[in-house]
Amino acid sequence: MVTLRSTPYLLLPTETGNRYLPLVGSNCWTVGRGDDNNFVLSDRWISRNHAMLQCTETGDFYLIDLGSRNGSFVNGRRVSIPVTLRNGDQLMFGQTELEFHSPSDTRNRDRDYSQPASSETLTSTLHVRRLMSVMVVDIRDFTVLTRQLDEKILSAVIGTWFRQSGNIIRKSGSWVDKYIGDAVMAIWFHGHKGVSKDEAMNVLQAVSDLHRMTASLSSQYPLPFPLRIGTGVNTGYAMVGNTGSGDRPDYTAIGDTVNAAFRLESATKQIGLDIALGEDTYSYLEQLGYKNLGFKQHIVSLKGYEKPTTTYAGTYADLNKFLATRCSENLT
Repeated sequence: MVTLRSTPYLLLPTETGNRYLPLVGSNCWTVGRGDDNNFVLSDRWISRNHAMLQCTETGDFYLIDLGSRNGSFVNGRRVSIPVTLRNGDQLMFGQTELEFHSPSDTRNRDRDYSQPASSETLTSTLHVRRLMSVMVVDIRDFTVLTRQLDEKILSAVIGTWFRQSGNIIRKSGSWVDKYIGDAVMAIWFHGHKGVSKDEAMNVLQAVSDLHRMTASLSSQYPLPFPLRIGTGVNTGYAMVGNTGSGDRPDYTAIGDTVNAAFRLESATKQIGLDIALGEDTYSYLEQLGYKNLGFKQHIVSLKGYEKPTTTYAGTYADLNKFLATRCSENLT
């Protein structure tokens, strides 16, 4: 019991006493009526796959609604985008009430749930410089979508998008480092010898899979316009710190490499294309022999950068054509 109380957990009051659901052994826990969830709640008002809790590399916990029928609530407020949980928060799924407890969290619980979850960066343990590729994917025209779409449908769409994005990114050998409103950030670490062919293909395949998944959501929900995403990928060195243990590297990263990835994603809107690669990312791809990607060089002005920046940008069609070609070459 001492160990349990010193680690994050959910408290579920029942007629026979309190039930403790420890948030340990993973960085992601699902809640729902279905048997495939980490925490199964027998409440007919709860969806089979209702919500997900995720612990980031900074130790923050996020609540993500997975498009549930009756919604997820924190302190009486319905959430439609990932929200940071704080010690003592009251959660409601269907007609089931739980309490979130994180003994090490002493922050004030008063905040605005209409705002995206915070993405605070833990800097005290940053001590290792690593080569990495950072991918940032952002839903286009999300603000317009929120104004035109029914709240329940919006919650279902964004919940499904976040959940499936996480699955795709994990399959590619990475993890979601941050959920930021209508965007996700993922990191792939590389060895001292640089980017390997497998690592490069994992990143590119993840970008393609995210696009296909996003496009498929447009046919699943009554949206006012097709759902689209923009992608920025940047490769370089950044400071990282290990805040976890086990077989999953729980890192957070800060530095120009990370900042530029966000700016490159924004630059796709300037140049009217889907994907913007950093100059070093493209250089690594060329060194690996991937010269038929079909991306063109562009000079863009990134916010916060004094000098113009070189990027190589293209469309998802360009990327998919390249991946199809690589697949055919491997088969032969």
